[in-house]
Amino acid sequence: MREILFTLDRNAKKSLQAQIREFLVAAILEGHLKPGEKMPSTRRMSEQLRVSRNTVVLVFQGLTDDGYLRASERSGYYVAETMMTTAPVFGGVTIRQNEDKVDWQQWILKNPTLQRNIAKPHNWQAAPYPFVYGQPDPNLFPIADWRDCAYKVVGKKWLDAWSADTPENDDEMLVDQIRARILPRRGILVSDDQILVTMGAQMALYLVASLLVNSSTRVAIEEPGYSDVRNIFGLRTQNIISVPVDNKGLPVDQRLQQADIVYTTPSHQFPTTVTMPLSRRLELLKAVGGNDGLILEDDYELETNYQGKPVPALKSLDRDGRVIYVGSFSKTLFPGLRLGFMVASRELISEARALRRLMVRHPPPNNQRITAFFLSLGYYDVHLQRLHRAYHQRWQAMNDCLENTEIFSSDAPGFGGTSFWVRGPNDLNTEHLAKRALDAGIVIEPGGVYFSENPRPKNYFRLGFSSISAERIEPGIRKLSDLV
Repeated sequence: MREILFTLDRNAKKSLQAQIREFLVAAILEGHLKPGEKMPSTRRMSEQLRVSRNTVVLVFQGLTDDGYLRASERSGYYVAETMMTTAPVFGGVTIRQNEDKVDWQQWILKNPTLQRNIAKPHNWQAAPYPFVYGQPDPNLFPIADWRDCAYKVVGKKWLDAWSADTPENDDEMLVDQIRARILPRRGILVSDDQILVTMGAQMALYLVASLLVNSSTRVAIEEPGYSDVRNIFGLRTQNIISVPVDNKGLPVDQRLQQADIVYTTPSHQFPTTVTMPLSRRLELLKAVGGNDGLILEDDYELETNYQGKPVPALKSLDRDGRVIYVGSFSKTLFPGLRLGFMVASRELISEARALRRLMVRHPPPNNQRITAFFLSLGYYDVHLQRLHRAYHQRWQAMNDCLENTEIFSSDAPGFGGTSFWVRGPNDLNTEHLAKRALDAGIVIEPGGVYFSENPRPKNYFRLGFSSISAERIEPGIRKLSDLV
């Protein structure tokens, strides 16, 4: 029997029991503990690690139940002889990775790595002033309510609802909640077969591009606009028409007459935050209809209108089935959930479902059912009210700060949302500013990535407030002003 000594992190999020198990599993699978080798006694290990003996006993019992260890009466625990290691050996020779001699540049047809993408610092959560967009504040999320829904789902009663492979269908409860609870708030009334659950809004956008766009398709997008959608369409066609937005969003002019598909974020333009008025929405529908085109409506912050009067979604005004509507739960729940939805005509939804099957088959059914419970039990609406109160307070704090500084220029988003689009002095390079700010514990998003024109404007940036508390906004913006 050998001694096993390792360090436990008593400040880690993982429990001591989980850390001990993780270490022992790794030691067994990597061959450091050999099959048949005797384990230290639970008393000895508990003394070495300075934990209760019961903690070690529970770990050993769990590993025995899972086949990593075997228990011998009055003798102790041994590494199970049947447990395989992760380094397979054949004929005494360990299999090693071969040297890569493929010239991949001759094979790769697309180079998405060359595209400009939105990037966030890896450790942004550690910054005292995280003006990061689209990320949740853990202090606002109802973990207990979400856990309650998760407990319900993993019970035997609901096992059939999420354990099967169901590429042909989405979770019925979730689809019903989206149709009856989410979409009517945007004025959208559809049937279940006009809804497709996706792995985030991003997947819906990619499905649309894959099904409807080829090298000759002309796509109009907003300028500045969502860089990821520009990149998605850019993989399919070079005919991208960038249309500069004004204080009412996407203009309806002759440039749209050249487009087959128009991508727009009318409720909360990305990233300038302006809201397209009803009159222009009707004008846009008429213009695209006259051109026999399609509209892709990205309602990425559909549930964050706490400041202005509700404006109906374009889809709710659509009488010809030309609008493809995309939404998600990323901004109201959390982006890691990867749940979104697409609303369109039945024929398109049917093809999108078939293509989704070839990509991922279906979004995880357990996540779908947990979200469905979260909606049906009323937790979602209570959570929205909490978010709206917090966001309104932060919106007001940021607006007051920006109005009181002469360095930055910004129009407060009338829709609400979770960010401000800010313009700095003409000679400001916000990419340089972001690096300097990060050293001072301030995280901002440079705005150049949202422009397609060259040279790109360098003096714009975005300040998100979904993940920063209200009391940190004023000192954070003051420090940022000092840096400028």
